[in-house]
Amino acid sequence: QSFFFGRYCKMLLACDPRLLLYTEDEVRQYHKLAYVDYAGVRSNAMKEGATHSLAETDRLLWEAKRIADSALHPETQEWIPRPCRMSGYLPYNGPICIAMVSVQSTIPLLFWSWVNQSQNAAVNYFNGPKSTSSDDDATTEIDGTLFKSYSLAVASALIVAFGLATYVQTNFSGEEANELLRFIAFPSAVIASSLNCYIIRSPEIETGAPLLNEQLENVLPGETSSAAAKRGVFSTTASRAVLQMPTYFIPPLLLDTVTPLKQFLVDNSLMVVPVTTFLLLVSFGIGLPAAVGIFPQVSSIKAEDVEDKFR
Repeated sequence: QSFFFGRYCKMLLACDPRLLLYTEDEVRQYHKLAYVDYAGVRSNAMKEGATHSLAETDRLLWEAKRIADSALHPETQEWIPRPCRMSGYLPYNGPICIAMVSVQSTIPLLFWSWVNQSQNAAVNYFNGPKSTSSDDDATTEIDGTLFKSYSLAVASALIVAFGLATYVQTNFSGEEANELLRFIAFPSAVIASSLNCYIIRSPEIETGAPLLNEQLENVLPGETSSAAAKRGVFSTTASRAVLQMPTYFIPPLLLDTVTPLKQFLVDNSLMVVPVTTFLLLVSFGIGLPAAVGIFPQVSSIKAEDVEDKFR
């Protein structure tokens, strides 16, 4: 995971829609194999006369881990609904994105912006931090933060979409206005997603993040750094803007700037939706893992940038 290509491949595997085909019973069996029985399985593979080699067994265990991690919450092992998984982004979020890029009037744009942020909120709810204790106050605080982020994300997306759509339709006319409306989904999604992410993650600045050395050991066990947490929150928030580019910016840009493609769609109006769908799904399926892979899950920070107690 130290290199972009490694992170890209990991996210590409996590976004695989085929992971949605496994039932809950199958997923829990794979979870047991990968997290409970793995030591015994590897031990049997090293015995003489084993059915599978150690290399084949390791591949089986990694695949079991991939299947289990795709469908179960990492903290509570709760079942995550299919539309709220990384593997569900292409089949579930893809049609929403197609609608947002294809609409050419204000009301449908506002509707699909609301649907998009509602789906994002569901993803955050089922994949976000969970309280593993029986403390009702902790659970209420988490749910309250999610509701606040959802409300502000929806409000910001609708305000930006309505404002830009009104401006475009007022100052431009005909085909030029229709072409510009394709790009409105991008700024509305960037602002809403970034705001959503910051609200969800901002409590981490107060609680802080643990600092690890090169051996991935805690520098000061039991201590956390607010400076490191702040950098992590800001980096994650910035990443949400980049994540929108493959979906909401690149396909409209290609449709508007590639002259042969643009002329083909003018001559064959019935092909607008199929071509838009194809470009968006390809960009979504390949570009989303690439955008996620740009940002490492664990980053470094200079000693002079953290609190004195860590130096």
